Amino acid sequence: MPELPEVEVVRTGLEPAVTGARVTGVEVVEPRSLRRHLAGALDFERRLTGRRLTGAVRRGKFLWLPVEPAAGEAPVAVLGHLGMSGQLLLRAPDAAPDRQLRVRITLEHPEHGDLVVAFADQRIFGSLALDRLVLTADGAPGGLGASSPLVPEHVAHIARDPLDPAFDDDGFVDRLMRRRTGLKRALLDQTLVSGIGNIYADEALWAARLHYAVPTGSLRKPAVRRLLAETRSVLERALADGGTSFDAQYVNVNGASGYFSQRLHAYGQQGKPCARCGTPIVREAFMNRSSHLCPRCQKVPTPR
Repeated sequence: MPELPEVEVVRTGLEPAVTGARVTGVEVVEPRSLRRHLAGALDFERRLTGRRLTGAVRRGKFLWLPVEPAAGEAPVAVLGHLGMSGQLLLRAPDAAPDRQLRVRITLEHPEHGDLVVAFADQRIFGSLALDRLVLTADGAPGGLGASSPLVPEHVAHIARDPLDPAFDDDGFVDRLMRRRTGLKRALLDQTLVSGIGNIYADEALWAARLHYAVPTGSLRKPAVRRLLAETRSVLERALADGGTSFDAQYVNVNGASGYFSQRLHAYGQQGKPCARCGTPIVREAFMNRSSHLCPRCQKVPTPR
């Protein structure tokens, strides 16, 4: 599943193309891709056509395109979640339809002219919807790319992510230490910190030399702050590399793959020597997925 860096790469690619653009047409090819839009495909097409988009915003793994509000209407946005294999691609109006095209949005931009935002999704786990914007709980902008304190209703319960300017470091440290769970479970909890999935949790834990099963309540503040710093560093480096691509399912808006997979130290590296100590990286079962770690650098926690 695309995580924070992959979704942020998509957001930054979309932002200049959609900001100020008017929607001239909407075609829903696969209604299942609008599962979050309960009013259905026809309502989505009708309400979006003719409207102007004002930007591209992201919080965690969610991104949204705010819509210029009509007179007397509550603010809304096109909310997108890429799921396992969703792609938001920029296309020329005369380009051949993408093989797994689910929704096609035609735009007219004052500088860039006519273009298409194509939502392609092989496994149809991703979705688009028009969602009402509500005030943020902390009064800060809704997410990266936002200037107003508004967030889609379906995203309001999602925590801020470590690259969000409004992320509260002290609050995160305190909340994590109050949890009674394993450390990786906490990192994957999107109500505690958003945007982190299996890949970047494994990489951050390796960088911080912490085992995934360390009880959160046993950690000291310096260790949690070190983990947060390493998490932020991993996310920033992955973003600079265009994200992590293992196959053709994750690409940016122009169809190009990211190459952070070439710099991974833990995730998917089982059997290879640890870059710090040379001990082979191991893969262990974790929840319904796997964890990758160095058994020497990341010691199994000793019960008190």
